Amino acid sequence: MSSVYAFEATSLEGKPTTVGEHRGKVMLIVNVASKCGFTYQYEGLEALYRKYKERGFVVAGFPCNQFKKQEPGDAREIRDFCSLTYDVSFPMYAKIDVNGPGAHPLYRWLKRERRGAFGTQSIKWNFTKFLIDREGNVKARYAPTKKPQALEGAIEALL
Repeated sequence: MSSVYAFEATSLEGKPTTVGEHRGKVMLIVNVASKCGFTYQYEGLEALYRKYKERGFVVAGFPCNQFKKQEPGDAREIRDFCSLTYDVSFPMYAKIDVNGPGAHPLYRWLKRERRGAFGTQSIKWNFTKFLIDREGNVKARYAPTKKPQALEGAIEALL
């Protein structure tokens, strides 16, 4: 696939959709987890979403349980945690794998488009972030240690 918009996804509520529902927006795609040392980043992700959504920005959260089983819950538990703990209102999707033979096709594509440190493809941990421009191009990949608020300049440049 040559565009992020072609990938199918399932909403956290179980509805089939595509990433194409965000066509024309700047996107931040993030693999998330509820029991991780970086889980506090939900707060920063939500702040970015609320600040820039009216200008055409969206955060897309993809729960993943591949890193020390830090996303053990089912869809309802994930939704409840995100809503009650961080008041998350950005789009969340069904739990996926981001590495290995069962990796979601979106993540296989993202990793090919923008490699990590030292040219690696694999996702190293929860809260790895991919910044996508309005045309669906991967513009940047950020390590989990990069706090959401540190991305404001890059987001502003694409808006």
